[in-house]
Amino acid sequence: MAKMGSRKHLKRYNAPKTWPIHPKEDTWTVKPAPGTHAINDSLPLLVIIRDILGIADNSREAKRLINTGNVLIDGRAKKDYKFPVGFMDILSIPKTGENYRILLDTKGRLTLHPISAEDAEFKLAKIVNKSTIKGGKTQLNLHDGRNVIVEEDNYSAYDVVCLNIPEQEIKENFEFGEDVVVLVTGGKHTGELGKIQEVIVDQSSKANTVIIEKANKDTFLTLKDYAFVIGKDEPAIDLLEVNQ
Repeated sequence: MAKMGSRKHLKRYNAPKTWPIHPKEDTWTVKPAPGTHAINDSLPLLVIIRDILGIADNSREAKRLINTGNVLIDGRAKKDYKFPVGFMDILSIPKTGENYRILLDTKGRLTLHPISAEDAEFKLAKIVNKSTIKGGKTQLNLHDGRNVIVEEDNYSAYDVVCLNIPEQEIKENFEFGEDVVVLVTGGKHTGELGKIQEVIVDQSSKANTVIIEKANKDTFLTLKDYAFVIGKDEPAIDLLEVNQ
């Protein structure tokens, strides 16, 4: 966990390694607000607009752009410049027609990947757990902090749902299991793509693992928690070149 410089700000050299910014350009940067993603798993909206996309020269310009509602996250305007934007979120700027999906590169850094307007109409979200609520309905708790209530419980933890944007309705479910395509989100194989060859269940430990086979037939072992399903036979989303 990165050390905090102050309650509202963060020193650049203490910023998470997931942030693709230079640690020595300035002393301070923006600390993300508590929200849908943890600090190590997200980028503040202002940092994206000013430092990564470069469509604002300074924080004042970036705040003005954000405050006018010209930046959408998952199809909805976000006016908090500290709003945390994380893995698989969709960032759109309607006035310029730009759309991005937040992915991880092989160095574990959060990266904005340009996508088409059509691809910006949906996002993938991993089910981290679920619970039964009043009325016998099931609540799915997703990796991005949101909750989705479903009438029929046809879902399991580690499945990944495809959500319409901005309605957030489930249009498809990618079940976790052998032969599905996954993107690795942690460990030394972060950002690598492959198919699950085998799921290894360790009854004495909660740290279950999976064997993943890459396109070149090489295999590697990683934690089950790091395997993020992105499709059945092939990826359902466009990816970074380094992921493929």
